[in-house]
Amino acid sequence: MKLLNFLRVLIKDDGFELLDANNKSYIIGRPKKEKPIRLKILDKSLHWKLLINPDLYLGEGYMNGSIVIENGSLTEFLDIAIKNIGRDPTNKITNILSRFRRVYRYITNFNLIGKSKANVAHHYDISEKFYDLFLDEKRQYSCAYFKNENDTLEVAQNNKIDHIIKKLNLKPNQKILDIGCGWGTLALDIAKKTQCEVVGITLSENQFKYAKQKAKEMNLENQVEFRLADYRQINEKFDRVVSVGMFEHVGRKFYSKYFNKVFNFLNEDGVALIHTIGSVNPPRGSQPWITKYIFPGGYTPSLSEVSLPIEKSGLIISDLEVLRNHYEHTLRHWKERFISKKGQVLDMFDEKFFRMWEFYLVGCEMAFKWSDQVVFQFQLTKKFKATPITRDYIY
Repeated sequence: MKLLNFLRVLIKDDGFELLDANNKSYIIGRPKKEKPIRLKILDKSLHWKLLINPDLYLGEGYMNGSIVIENGSLTEFLDIAIKNIGRDPTNKITNILSRFRRVYRYITNFNLIGKSKANVAHHYDISEKFYDLFLDEKRQYSCAYFKNENDTLEVAQNNKIDHIIKKLNLKPNQKILDIGCGWGTLALDIAKKTQCEVVGITLSENQFKYAKQKAKEMNLENQVEFRLADYRQINEKFDRVVSVGMFEHVGRKFYSKYFNKVFNFLNEDGVALIHTIGSVNPPRGSQPWITKYIFPGGYTPSLSEVSLPIEKSGLIISDLEVLRNHYEHTLRHWKERFISKKGQVLDMFDEKFFRMWEFYLVGCEMAFKWSDQVVFQFQLTKKFKATPITRDYIY
């Protein structure tokens, strides 16, 4: 079986038992556990599908129940698999498919305003109660900042907000634009802590309603304004621009448009902070399972794909920080909370939905642990002296 040979070439560190759809058992690699994790395949078509396109069919098989993990957890299995794969394509076929997807996504990645709104609704307008099952109490759905690996999720998410506020070098009464404001936490915290005025924009109907209600509850309606709008629909000037976890949804064909808009938003002494998931690898195609089931229209860029449109816009990269492993820890917290609330998830959705989200959270955790995923924080200005010339004001 070609799948067997492929796995034996791929898996060198640790290992597992493969039980194929013909009920034949094989040992892959050198399992460290006395009773190895078992990957059980129930559909014969997966014997070739996993060979041709494992990036798509492993997730689909797990979702649909045609792949079962025994003697261990999905986390343990993907930890072994992605550790062995690392930052490289799994084989020549997947490498070719990745190159094809890169070209295809560039041609078809037209995230126009209407499509962007639909893409956002697909993921963020699932259910208000659903996200409360695993996010922190402030509903921050982006990478936290762990000063210590033992930080709680709540502490680390508050660290992230404080870190961003310091990088923005805010002064009282400045006007801030928050692009992709989510449920409004960052905008509200900035207003509360710095006495600035904030405009937060989102394409999610649910997030917009929630954020407006929170502003009312916190008596910040006169200081924070939330709008249901696309960044391309805003034509005002701001002292600061911040965007956390939104750039992944812009689409590569719109990077130049995005950074041109950021340039135009900023006053001459303005500062922007763009926080986005990215890749330390050269440009490649989107992860097909994530695109199909989780984030349609999404893409995590390589640094080279972002730096050129920034330069062409006239903006200066005044500071760049690469957050390594912080999202791994964030996702671990989300995953553990999500799995512990399985009963409540199943009250809202079905088993397939639960397995889809479990695979998403675990797969992303392992991508940040072993593969090419990091978080980039770009600080952008129009002038060299828009921020202090050392990082003392941040740390």
